[in-house]
Amino acid sequence: MSAIDEYQPPLVAILRGLTEAEAPAVAAALFYSGFRILEVPLNRPGALECIRLLDSIKPSDALVGGGTMTSIADVDAVHAAGGRIMVAPNFDPLVMQRARDLGMLTLPGVATPTEALAALAAGADAIKWFPAETLGPSGLRSVKTILPPTARVWPVGGVSAGNLHEWVRAGADGFGIGGRLYEPGIALPELESRARELVAAWRAR
Repeated sequence: MSAIDEYQPPLVAILRGLTEAEAPAVAAALFYSGFRILEVPLNRPGALECIRLLDSIKPSDALVGGGTMTSIADVDAVHAAGGRIMVAPNFDPLVMQRARDLGMLTLPGVATPTEALAALAAGADAIKWFPAETLGPSGLRSVKTILPPTARVWPVGGVSAGNLHEWVRAGADGFGIGGRLYEPGIALPELESRARELVAAWRAR
């Protein structure tokens, strides 16, 4: 069992473009709707401030961290802001090891069997199957056959409530959801509706 399994459901809300002004209400809506893992990608302004704010208001059973973390400096900055999960679009062993040294959960991005096996051997808590919409469920199904049975693979990119079941049948163990869930300026009722639909789709898998 991976430490990341403690956070259920295994759905990451990718909050790209989140602002400090909307962060409290967005987080409250997601937590209320059942999400327990929030990720703020670093390639938008104000990401670290949002991570710091989300960490201060999260429930005790929730996890907040950074996305698009591609350097050791990113890891240090997110950890200092209170983030405890490292999500990356790629697998860089030095970056991941720094996160592990700081006690963070790690979710590096992979797109090939070689990358997947290397990331798992390096101690990844789960691997991010990215970009999922390009690699597809059939690609995941094939790769899962050569991975250790304990491997956690989380597709990211193009995942929705409508296709989540197809991904689960292909072997997905969790998901990262971005634009199909959150977009800057989204109305809170719409955000809650999308979040609940995704949580319900996971529970009905």
